[in-house]
Amino acid sequence: MAEFNLSDLLSPMLDAAKGELTKYWNDVKPYAQKEIKAMIENLKLIYKLKQQGKITEEQAKLYLNLQKNSFKIVLLTFQGLSILTVENTINAVLKSVKDTVNSVIGWKLI
Repeated sequence: MAEFNLSDLLSPMLDAAKGELTKYWNDVKPYAQKEIKAMIENLKLIYKLKQQGKITEEQAKLYLNLQKNSFKIVLLTFQGLSILTVENTINAVLKSVKDTVNSVIGWKLI
């Protein structure tokens, strides 16, 4: 089974966020980068824990939801960003790597 490569996931995820947040991108970019990198690290942790038999698919989905909520909270601190824009951004970010992540982890996580 393949491993996660930060650069393989980071670029499409950032591009997806930028596409949704074009008007706000200059202000949001450093925060989006940090949250996306944290999301990738958490996906890598889920992968590692699955390999060790220490996490179930249900637990992994809950863990990913925690990360999504963290990302949502950060984005909602920016004036002008609506909940719909934030939700669309997070969905686009995850959709951009859905096939790769699900294939590597071996679960329909995203």
